[in-house]
Amino acid sequence: MTTPSFFITPGYGTRLHDALHYSQAMRIGDRVEISGQGGWNDDLVIPESIEEEIEQAFKNVERTLATAGARWPHVVHVNSYHVGGFLP
Repeated sequence: MTTPSFFITPGYGTRLHDALHYSQAMRIGDRVEISGQGGWNDDLVIPESIEEEIEQAFKNVERTLATAGARWPHVVHVNSYHVGGFLP
């Protein structure tokens, strides 16, 4: 049986691990699973613009993948959830 390895994204991942006690990514063999990535910066601040928030979220996915030794070409599935902030 393969033993899982856990990864904490430098910056915001360390803050989330300290506060909520979870890792941003887990690798078992050749498979990497990452937790939900928001559009926050390393201080957990979310930009005011929804476009900047979405862009940052995808940058955070890329950072977390890299932490676990993966890149976008390795991704086979993404769930994307968008809530709130869309009403005038």
